[in-house]
Amino acid sequence: MTPLPRTFPRPWPLALPAALALGLVLGICAGHDWAGPVDLARALADPDTMRARLLLDWRLPRVMAAGLVGALLGLGGAIFQGVFRNPLAEPYLLGSAGGAAVGAAIALLVPLGLPAAPLLAGLSFLGAWGATWLVVLFARMAGSLDAAGLLLAGVAVAAMLAAVRSFLMFALSDETISLQVVLSWVLGGVQTPTWPGLALLTALTVAGFVLAQRLSHGLDLLGLDEEQARAFGLDTNRFVSRAILVGALIVAVAVAYGGLVAFVGLIAPHVARWWVGPRHAALLPVTAGIGAAVVLVCDALARAALPPAEIPLGLITAVVGGPFFLLVLARKLRS
Repeated sequence: MTPLPRTFPRPWPLALPAALALGLVLGICAGHDWAGPVDLARALADPDTMRARLLLDWRLPRVMAAGLVGALLGLGGAIFQGVFRNPLAEPYLLGSAGGAAVGAAIALLVPLGLPAAPLLAGLSFLGAWGATWLVVLFARMAGSLDAAGLLLAGVAVAAMLAAVRSFLMFALSDETISLQVVLSWVLGGVQTPTWPGLALLTALTVAGFVLAQRLSHGLDLLGLDEEQARAFGLDTNRFVSRAILVGALIVAVAVAYGGLVAFVGLIAPHVARWWVGPRHAALLPVTAGIGAAVVLVCDALARAALPPAEIPLGLITAVVGGPFFLLVLARKLRS
């Protein structure tokens, strides 16, 4: 009998909300000017002061957006790892995040005469979806859909997409177009949304979570084996196409609001799997929560570490996630 994966039972229904609440408070407090709990209480009591408006109208939407971006990245990573049955699958490594960034660069640099927000979201989705399928196509052509094959294909596609994005920035920028916005996508950085924009991001995150949860049973079956999944009645080809579509949509939304934030989609599913096991019905919500907590803390560090400057969020997550990726890669190669 195959042994069940080892998990570490903990009271995560209480610990996870506590971690999210702590990350939310830390994010609101952290910044160029540190705000303590007393300042938060005063802001809530008198929201018309300048200090209160800074905390409630700028920091709070930014922090909530960071949490939602982290939740989306965690969900995207869990979907891709489940579809490819590969612990190294991650939106950044598979090129989907890079494809979304190319789509965002086109939307920002090419004057297409369309509304900015729908154009940015649509091109980001097309870029993420196309890049992911390109990685899968290259791996299939090489006859290697294992961890090494997907990783190498993802690295190659990500390098090509980075070159395309750099060419667009070099060729299409002029004195009328600032590259600062595009660079925020390249280096990773949560954009401070308006309250209607935050409401839209919340709705998209909830929709992405619902779509991901609907994939949970199929991801469980696919984790057994493709032949066994077919024996249980799963149309694997159709399911994989649908799951990649959903994963690309989730990643596109995350990139549109947060840029290229590496390794969150790798870290969150692994920690959640160690915590609650491999069943996706429980794994997906925990993954979303862990991803949100990770980005909340990293975004707080990005805003508070070198005031008044702000460190790009993608650099913080790369420093944290790089060693984690090497650890997972070493364990995978040893096995």
